[in-house]
Amino acid sequence: AQILDAIDLAHREIKNIIAAQRRLRDQVGKPKPTLAPPVAPWPEEFAAGLRQRFAGPLDVALRVHGKFEQADAVDQVEDDAVASVPEAERPEKGPWAKAIIHEMIKEQFRSAILAKGERLDGRAFDEVRKVTCEVGMLPRTHGSALFTRGETQALVTCTLGTSDDVQVIEALEGESQQRFLLHYNFPPFSVGEVKFMRGPGRREIGHGNLARRALTPVMPDKNAFPYTLRIVSDILESNGSSSMATVCGGTLALMDAGVPIAAPVAGVAMGLVSDGTRHAVLTDIAGQEDHYGDMDFKVAGTREGINALQMDIKIGGLPREVMERALEQAHRGRLHLLDIMEATIAQPRPDISSYAPRIITITINPDNIRDVIGPGGKTIRAIQDETGARINIEDDGRVEIATADEAAANRAVQIIEGLTRLPQIGEIFEGTVKRIEPYGAFVEILPNRDGLLHVSELAWERTREVTDVIKLGDKIKVKIIGIDGSDRIKLSHRALMPPPEGYTPESGEGEGERRRPHSDRPGGRDRGPRREGRR
Repeated sequence: AQILDAIDLAHREIKNIIAAQRRLRDQVGKPKPTLAPPVAPWPEEFAAGLRQRFAGPLDVALRVHGKFEQADAVDQVEDDAVASVPEAERPEKGPWAKAIIHEMIKEQFRSAILAKGERLDGRAFDEVRKVTCEVGMLPRTHGSALFTRGETQALVTCTLGTSDDVQVIEALEGESQQRFLLHYNFPPFSVGEVKFMRGPGRREIGHGNLARRALTPVMPDKNAFPYTLRIVSDILESNGSSSMATVCGGTLALMDAGVPIAAPVAGVAMGLVSDGTRHAVLTDIAGQEDHYGDMDFKVAGTREGINALQMDIKIGGLPREVMERALEQAHRGRLHLLDIMEATIAQPRPDISSYAPRIITITINPDNIRDVIGPGGKTIRAIQDETGARINIEDDGRVEIATADEAAANRAVQIIEGLTRLPQIGEIFEGTVKRIEPYGAFVEILPNRDGLLHVSELAWERTREVTDVIKLGDKIKVKIIGIDGSDRIKLSHRALMPPPEGYTPESGEGEGERRRPHSDRPGGRDRGPRREGRR
């Protein structure tokens, strides 16, 4: 009812726009040309004879199951009709016979539905063709599904990418980005034709956009699932509503890929045959019902509501009650499809494919972005070279790290956190000795962040040489005991050890420790006894 009310509201406003257009036409418009419908060139008795003779065989041919089998049967009736014309008259009357048979196909199709209440394929008006679903048949893709409904089949794949893969759209309103892409391909072989495979046409763009609109409302938020998503639907066979097959197959492929969509989405194409007084609403129309019918009404949504609508209509108007009936039948058909889909895969897989990139998102202070990027991008390139991860940094400080190697992702996180973390006095780290000087050692406590471990802070006892205790590349536990105004860090190792027995701050040594002679002091020398007379 809500969607009908919305359509009614839009219709009222459209009437106002049309009234304005008509006023403009009355003022400046030109007379509309009157076109007379073409007159049939054949005599009525010729057409009546063909109708009487071939109505039965044509009815049998139209009820043959299978798109191509039915086409072959109809072609045979057409050939028989042409063959019934005397050979001398065939150059003129042969095309007449073909045209009359084509008229009879439309007439018998509509008569079967409106007068007999029958669909030519034997289905009830609200019946969906046989549906089968498969997922995961392409193991190397991130997600895949094969959706088949009658003689319409879609092979759909889902690929997970990083923020570098978003589609940048330049429009009159400015530049925007799209992180959910859906590409619909309709190769000629899907309808038994041979043509050149060129770029996307109006059909591919329109059907793909409809399917994307149907799936967009259930997509996860970027903060919860920071992937760029691309769905590709390849139509392998088509006999009606391949766009809705794309919606159903797209849902299955997303769930197979582990995308946490809000709810499954299914779509069904509704049809209408009307003579103005009688209205027949058809569920899941096939290609012939689309061609000879009066409406193609596509409805896609979840169990809770409608996500997308599209209508192609060939009659002048549609009563509200017919529209309501079409939406109600579409709802039942959608629930039927969702039941079958959920029997195949009830919910998104708990984890993404092992071939998909793992994206870890962390947030840093925007003021530290320059520290991660480095001069000319040197630092971030070094991180990517070391870990093999792809790193993207947003202006708000959000950092995305993408790689299929979890260990590499964790290493990249460690490096970035080290670059942006502010060490605090009292923190303890296990660092690596990076450089040794006579007065102490420089220990890296965080990636690209080191501090000075003075020789006096190596041990409680006096240390003659730094290398007596540690060597280059050694791992050593240290504690931050000071940070000066220039952010230089002072470290201590002895602060993590208990003082020796008898140690006092005044002596700086234990009872049993012998004080070193002056000549043993680093950089000192034995100056000998003091000379008399010198002060």
